[in-house]
Amino acid sequence: MGTSPKTRKRSETPRLSRDDWLDAAFHAVVEGGFDNVRVLVIADALGVTRGSFYWHFTDHADLVNTLLMRWQSQEIATGQSMQTPAIEDPQGDLELLLEAALAHAQTDLENMRFELAVRGLARRDAAVAKMLLEVDQMRLALFETKFQRLTGDPRAAADLASLFYLAIVGSNQALSRPDNPPQTKEYLKGIITRYLIRREPPAKPKAP
Repeated sequence: MGTSPKTRKRSETPRLSRDDWLDAAFHAVVEGGFDNVRVLVIADALGVTRGSFYWHFTDHADLVNTLLMRWQSQEIATGQSMQTPAIEDPQGDLELLLEAALAHAQTDLENMRFELAVRGLARRDAAVAKMLLEVDQMRLALFETKFQRLTGDPRAAADLASLFYLAIVGSNQALSRPDNPPQTKEYLKGIITRYLIRREPPAKPKAP
């Protein structure tokens, strides 16, 4: 007769922390998406029995939901920390924000791949879609506040914030490609800065 999870939970001493399991699940998502999150496989990778899992989570769904909630909380906290302008100049503040966003894409590929997996999961899970929408809305509100300081025009700020977010998301995916030319980041940063932050008109074509 098998031992139930509840019995294991009472009798087996936990060997890993909750965050150990969450970190391992995070890496599983990065490597193969949410379908790659399997309790037995993760337990084997961590060198523990499945009983350790039940000290911290009710089941597989609880693990995935907790992992998603941790990601959402971290993203919201990051956005809130950026609400206060880094410098007084609104244009310079936006340029610093853009630099940080694009640099993050190059230095933290794991987090970006995790978010891409979240977006994939959201297409088939309404609860995840709602969670992702809250993160997107938080980021858009942050960018809108920054552009409001720059333009003083609420409508223009909303439009520019949407374009700015789309440009960052697209740039992050472009920067995640292997063997990118070294100048890719500076090129993307330059065109986003020129057309969305400084709002410079396109250069007129030279006469033949």
